Amino acid sequence: MKALQFTNQDLPEVAELPIPEIADDEVLIAARSVGVCHSDIDLLEGRYIIPFSYPIIPGHEWAGEVVKVGSRVTEFAPGDRVVGECVIGDDHFGFSISGAIADFFVAKPAWLHKLPDNLSWTMGALVEPFSVAYYALARAGNVNASDTLVVLGAGPVGLAVTAAAAAMGAVTVVVEPDEGRREIAVQLGAAHAVHPDDIDALLADITGGRGADVVVEVSGRPAVMARALELVAFKGRVAYVGINVGGDAPAKLGLIQSKELKITGSIGSPGVWPDTLRFLANSGIDMTPLVTQHFDVDHALDALDAAHHPQTTIKAHVELTATLSA
Repeated sequence: MKALQFTNQDLPEVAELPIPEIADDEVLIAARSVGVCHSDIDLLEGRYIIPFSYPIIPGHEWAGEVVKVGSRVTEFAPGDRVVGECVIGDDHFGFSISGAIADFFVAKPAWLHKLPDNLSWTMGALVEPFSVAYYALARAGNVNASDTLVVLGAGPVGLAVTAAAAAMGAVTVVVEPDEGRREIAVQLGAAHAVHPDDIDALLADITGGRGADVVVEVSGRPAVMARALELVAFKGRVAYVGINVGGDAPAKLGLIQSKELKITGSIGSPGVWPDTLRFLANSGIDMTPLVTQHFDVDHALDALDAAHHPQTTIKAHVELTATLSA
């Protein structure tokens, strides 16, 4: 089988590997669509939040088809369309254990969820980033049509927050310097998408000077994280999703107390995958505009290169079609 493998730091290759064997409590999955995330680049360049070692196969945003099950597996059968969570106890799928950018890979049933029939393989591979957005909004609490919600940053997760918040009924405003990403935000349901220089005037106009009921910070930039406290209304909610460890910027921390703010932080999407899948299936959200490039596994290195260029790539997907011989 073919797989994208990081053989060592800064040494990726499309490798020919044996199809993995499964234990009696495991399943073998044929990958169908796998997203390339910036954290995959961090892994390749030798950075990740938990220990790992090379060689490793990346890929934690995926959808695939069950092709073989172990003798003790009763929850799944060959032909099932599935997606899977990427944090499993102390292991991170696609980081500390090999992931899904391969014709075939091994998973445990406890990681897996059946993909609703009305969601495509591409949508399935977007469930993981969407679940991060859904979890952040769940922690912020009761997002609905009474809210004006500001999203700071229109990367993949910021755009997922946009789609989810709009589907929940909030008047959603996206703040993003890149015009192309602002256009996609509008496609996904944003009522307004503006350059950072224009947010103060717009927010004052549409809220009568009240400010945003909810601000979701997704850029991870310290100055923008500080700005969120200024944009939010009295008794508003601020949800921090963007990752930044060690960065700093001046912030008006007194606003937390004087505005009586509710502030939440979130990482990953623990415990919300079943809800996320129902939400996607029932809402009719189409997240596929996020996928700006598609590659087959033979060109997985090109997908990795595309992910290095956020100016032209929002999300690159590797599409796979391998079948298991009888």
